[in-house]
Amino acid sequence: MRVHKLTFAALAVAAGLSLTACQNDDADTGRSAPSSGATASSSGGGSDSGSSDQGGAKDSAGTSSATNSGATSSGGTGTAAGTGSHANAKVGKCRTDELEITAKDNTIDGDPDGTVVVELTNHSGRDCTISGYAGVDLKTNAGSLSARRTGQQATSAVLKNGKSTYFPVNYPFNKSGGSGVRVTGLVVTPPDETKSVTLTWPGAATLPVTDGSGSPVKVGPVGSAGQGG
Repeated sequence: MRVHKLTFAALAVAAGLSLTACQNDDADTGRSAPSSGATASSSGGGSDSGSSDQGGAKDSAGTSSATNSGATSSGGTGTAAGTGSHANAKVGKCRTDELEITAKDNTIDGDPDGTVVVELTNHSGRDCTISGYAGVDLKTNAGSLSARRTGQQATSAVLKNGKSTYFPVNYPFNKSGGSGVRVTGLVVTPPDETKSVTLTWPGAATLPVTDGSGSPVKVGPVGSAGQGG
């Protein structure tokens, strides 16, 4: 009987130790759970901070991630896309006040008509578009004389800052032997503009008198004359 009692006692001790060990494991597991919960809470807090306006200051990792994300989507394409966007954006038209307008005689010996070339230089500090025909009027001692368009096809172009474009004004020589019509000035209105500039007329001093059936002066579209002619 003593042997059996000792055996039962040993089994009871072993069972007690096993139960203690199980309780310790459960206690450890119980302690580790809050640690996992704290990590999740911290992560959630970082997400909330990142979504708030002031969260970036509290969660530098979230802010850095947001910044890098922005740089990738609009920065890497950003600078390039920004440049491209700027380059391809709608360019405003050239304004009279942004153009330096000058005129010079460009008649070549042997030509049947005289030619004055008008130069328009962009000094606006930006690129601008210009196309079509400029308004051209000659001031004379007999009144204003409007130039007639040649009918040549006009093309649109971007006039770079600091660059120039040209158009010709053609007029007949006064070969009548009479005094003709004396030219006193040249009035130029850039395409799509209403403001004009008045220049000194650099061509021949007089035009032949006409019967009034048509203008003896013709103007070509902007860009139809080269540098100086």
